[in-house]
Amino acid sequence: MATHSFTATTLGASHPLAAHELAHACGAEIEWVVQLVEVGVIEVRVPAERPDDWRFHSVDLQCALAVRRLERDFGVGLDAAALILDLEREVRRLKAKLRAQGLEREV
Repeated sequence: MATHSFTATTLGASHPLAAHELAHACGAEIEWVVQLVEVGVIEVRVPAERPDDWRFHSVDLQCALAVRRLERDFGVGLDAAALILDLEREVRRLKAKLRAQGLEREV
């Protein structure tokens, strides 16, 4: 019987995630993380010249994992995934605005 050991890291402003850690968490290579930055899906929180020195926050990990699921489940490319995430954010923002105004209808 195999045993597995796991480690957990709390992400936040005090402990940002390195690019290679983000890639590993998503089952990807660092080049994929570079592409996510290039298309605007995630933002480098601690800028540096080399991607190996980039740092990210938990929201970036959440976005990267969402992109990975879209790629895996629906076969979408990065540009399409970026658009889908933008549209999801906009829908959430508009729903929150409607709720705040008491105008949201029950679905």
